[in-house]
Amino acid sequence: MSTLDPVRFLTKNMRVDLALIAGMIAPGTRVLDIGCGDGALIGHLFQTKSCDARGIEIDMDEVTRAVAHGLPVMHGDADIDLAHYPDSAFDYVVLSRALQAVERPRAVLRQMLRIGTRAIVSFPNFGHWLVRWQLLSTGRMPMTEAWDRPWHETPNIHPCTIRDFFVLCEEEGYVVERWLAADDGGRRRPWRRLSRMANLFGEQGLFLLRHR
Repeated sequence: MSTLDPVRFLTKNMRVDLALIAGMIAPGTRVLDIGCGDGALIGHLFQTKSCDARGIEIDMDEVTRAVAHGLPVMHGDADIDLAHYPDSAFDYVVLSRALQAVERPRAVLRQMLRIGTRAIVSFPNFGHWLVRWQLLSTGRMPMTEAWDRPWHETPNIHPCTIRDFFVLCEEEGYVVERWLAADDGGRRRPWRRLSRMANLFGEQGLFLLRHR
């Protein structure tokens, strides 16, 4: 079996939200995927867009799996290791479904837009109506497909909403070039221009950012 065979398997089974992120990335660009997991997005960008894509991942088992598939993934922590990258080293820096799990989200975003021309961020939306309903009706932390672990086991330490993220971007002076709200599979996005509706019905948000 060739080296690319397992990579094709990974990309064929790639999460739909990663496919949406890939759609925001121009061909032939330099990409760093933070928290890249098994490297599915990296493999997809190699194969379909000829990108110079690489990743860092905190879970050593995932790093081992990605490297075994021939993908350039290093062990690293977004809260610490981004500081070691030079300015403008990448065209895009990606952080998918991990913003809520880092210790210093604001600092991580600043590093992403220091080392990359653009940042792509996705995160589960804590403002979704089902999350609100569970808090209101049970008085307990919600359990949904996006928030799928009990509070005492979750890696998520900074839940945020789509509206929270818009406010943060405004405070930091980031330009939101593109954004969308989607369901957990990434399939439904009818609220692109209606942030209040997106905040209520979108299970996750995806944002393409740059400096002013």
